[in-house]
Amino acid sequence: MNSSSRPDNSSASVFTSKLQPAVDICVGLAILCVVLLSLLGNGVVLMISYRRRKKMAGSELLCVNLAALDFLSCICFYPLSMASSFNHAWLGQTVTCVYYGLGCYIFGLCSMFTIAAISVFRYIKTCYSPVYAVWLEGTSIRLVCCCMWVVATAWSCFPLFGWGEYVPEPYGLSCTVAWRRYHASLTDAFYVICSFACFTLVPILIIVVSQCQILYKVYHLSYSLTARGICNKLRYAEKRLSMMFFCISFGFIMAWMPYAIVSFLFIFDEYNWNMAPEGFVFPALFAKSSHIYNPFIYFYFNKGFQRELRCLLRVFCPDQRVGIRSAMEVQAPHPIQIQLQEQPSFGQRQEESQCHSRSVHLAERSNVHTRAIHPYRGSKFRVTPSTLEHKNVKEFLPIST
Repeated sequence: MNSSSRPDNSSASVFTSKLQPAVDICVGLAILCVVLLSLLGNGVVLMISYRRRKKMAGSELLCVNLAALDFLSCICFYPLSMASSFNHAWLGQTVTCVYYGLGCYIFGLCSMFTIAAISVFRYIKTCYSPVYAVWLEGTSIRLVCCCMWVVATAWSCFPLFGWGEYVPEPYGLSCTVAWRRYHASLTDAFYVICSFACFTLVPILIIVVSQCQILYKVYHLSYSLTARGICNKLRYAEKRLSMMFFCISFGFIMAWMPYAIVSFLFIFDEYNWNMAPEGFVFPALFAKSSHIYNPFIYFYFNKGFQRELRCLLRVFCPDQRVGIRSAMEVQAPHPIQIQLQEQPSFGQRQEESQCHSRSVHLAERSNVHTRAIHPYRGSKFRVTPSTLEHKNVKEFLPIST
């Protein structure tokens, strides 16, 4: 009786939270904040990208791919982890665990590949601009995005065929690759080693080397132009764009690096002696924060996104002010001034019309004095300046014989 119930109890204990109930609630609230902020920020990025889809450069398509990855992750996977945190146990057990681990691993690899592709394309554009102009166009960027999705999906599906496995995290409220199966078999060890070496370490090295070369090239060029006294707006825009992609790459690496280190150390912790469950919670939550800050980086560094955001806000929040000027424009002591214009009465309008007609008549007279009038050939009389002072202009129209 006891022996038959052991597998069920062990299976249930794997999917049960190893944290305190209060910590579970805090984890669920943290994931909820990540989901809401990511949906808001990345949703705005996707809307703006759709509005300016005809003006987007190749590197911006990769940013759209990254925003779509973050947006879909917060819709498809993180609500399950959030509900499990409030439930104090993983919902659905094995089926949902495989679904969550597979989807998060695909999206994580795609994000890593996208950041690496951005770094490589920016490096080629900065250091080898003729090659960029010829080869790195919109069609090539779309092909690269499709290849990234295919490679990430294919590599993530290997655990479904026996190369590795998707299991719950040590704290029981998330699922990932079974890193500890490095000791189980040769195929599992090969999968774990390749996952860290080829799909984590190599992309990180590409990102770091490319971004360092870009910063060195941009600032070296900026320093040389500044020393010559040359101020170029294009140079300033290129510097801002390079800083934007550097912040995106650096932020992604800093967010996922603690989780990668903890997962790597978990390979050699075969009997779970040295790692408490809380040691996995905080790196996992910190990694999820990478979905939040990218939209803020776009809007801070990219002037095009700022203009489109203002236009989008005008669409959803139209300005209702009429005839109101802010004190910032006129520098008045009051915050708001309303300019009123009095409508003239009927008598005033008559006087204004008479004054206007007099001014027009005087202007015509002055124009006649200054303009030379030549009569047609065969005219009966000659026009002189002395006669213009006493005659009307119509009397001196040329009369043909």
